[in-house]
Amino acid sequence: MARYDVVVIGSGFGGSVAALRLAEKGYSVAVLEAGRRFADQDFPKTSWRLRKFLWAPAIGCYGIQRITLLRSKNRRGGSVLVLAGAGVGGGSLVYANTLYRPLPAFYDDPQWKDIADWKSELAPFYGTAEKMLGVTVYDRSTPMDVAMKKVAERMGVGDTFHPTPVGVFLGMPGVAAKDPYFDGAGPDRNGCLHCGECMTGCRHNAKNTLVKNYLYFAEKLGVKIYERTQVTAVRPGTNGYVIEAGRRRFEASEVVFAAGALGTQRLLHKMKTRGVLSKLSDRVGFLTRTNSESLVGATVPRSAARKRGLDYTEGVAITSSFHPDARTHIEPVRYGKGSNSMGLLQSALTDGGPGRFGRWLKAMFSWPFPYLRAISVRGWSQRTIIALVMQSHDNSLTTHWVRGGLRSTQGHGAPNPTSIPEGNEAVRLLAEEIGGIPGGSLTEMFDIPITAHILGGAVIGTSPSDGVIDKYHRVFGHAGLHVVDGAAVSANLGVNPSLTITAQAERAFSHWPRKGEPDQRPDLMFT
Repeated sequence: MARYDVVVIGSGFGGSVAALRLAEKGYSVAVLEAGRRFADQDFPKTSWRLRKFLWAPAIGCYGIQRITLLRSKNRRGGSVLVLAGAGVGGGSLVYANTLYRPLPAFYDDPQWKDIADWKSELAPFYGTAEKMLGVTVYDRSTPMDVAMKKVAERMGVGDTFHPTPVGVFLGMPGVAAKDPYFDGAGPDRNGCLHCGECMTGCRHNAKNTLVKNYLYFAEKLGVKIYERTQVTAVRPGTNGYVIEAGRRRFEASEVVFAAGALGTQRLLHKMKTRGVLSKLSDRVGFLTRTNSESLVGATVPRSAARKRGLDYTEGVAITSSFHPDARTHIEPVRYGKGSNSMGLLQSALTDGGPGRFGRWLKAMFSWPFPYLRAISVRGWSQRTIIALVMQSHDNSLTTHWVRGGLRSTQGHGAPNPTSIPEGNEAVRLLAEEIGGIPGGSLTEMFDIPITAHILGGAVIGTSPSDGVIDKYHRVFGHAGLHVVDGAAVSANLGVNPSLTITAQAERAFSHWPRKGEPDQRPDLMFT
């Protein structure tokens, strides 16, 4: 059984920070990652290369895109379709390299606003995260941005339209350059080709994935990364904790859960239900957030797109955004040429409320040929503008461990939206601007929202009665356990969460003592 000071479960934005910062403080660290390691050339050319794109080990797919249906525990709502990442580098392999600081409402959420002045506390760590992830403002205007800016102006909020902060080395397209971020200590890079392939894995050495910053330096310090190592249990041992991964066993004094919001919740629920970590808070699974998201868009029919020579794949995955109101954020999103498989989730756009399924049927059968031509996946990425709509409203799900798996129910606040009026208005205007047809997500017709940013479920609180971890990310009830991934994000952000996960992790590990030195944090209560 391999022994380390710290075992980190997961290699995404939280786990990568843990690996580097704890190694810098003198700890021996192992990172256990369920997915495989990818070199740039290993990523799929398009999303149709399912064995490399999709994560579905049961059918031999070991790619970077997880798609999980979190099913409702009952018939009163609560199901959600979750998109997440897999592989060494976690979500950074498949995410849209979009790195915003959150909307103001995030800091004022009642779950955690009285625990600390979060805006002030996190500010320096956002700065550190931005430096490590190479954040820069996208410096081009694409045809997609031109259309979206017109939509913002028609909605009366043109002044909120702005380019996106991204984690991409823009440089000279395709030209190799010495490490531009870490004074030559990091890996060499290549300038972005603006090909839109970010979310199928950047094969061009331009995207600032975690393997090119945090994990790169962590491995140089001796951190051991175990790929294809799915953790199945974390148990108290005679000298800390025993971490089980199939037939493999690891031992560590400290364990960092960073397996993504669902992965971390799954392990915590499983260990609590089986009595292995019996002192875990009963709040495990509460305040699971979808970032209050909706995925909609507009698609130009094939014949019209061919005549006009349309190509909306130019650019990085997300290049601009605007705010219809103080709590809503809309981003145009793209895939690269040939990556059309996600178009299978597209359908006719209908507003929410009673009778929605009937309205969807009416829309489909009233104009079947235009809709079928529009939602055909042939050439879909080149003629489609996806609109990712996010809100910072205080709504949530609650997850439960039922017959060996996660299930969900409606949680605190209003139901997670399956239709956002501001988003639907925007894509209808967008369709007018580009001569296309507005579309929604197929699952939303059945009141199942889609989120690419599942969060929460192990949130920060003052005690086990209102949270799973304290403000230093230590797990109540079990000293030596920590949560630093999306599960620890305690409120909806209204923006892409990767930068916030990184900043929260940077703050958490800044408070760890160097190995062998006294711990200056107050004693963990409720152990």
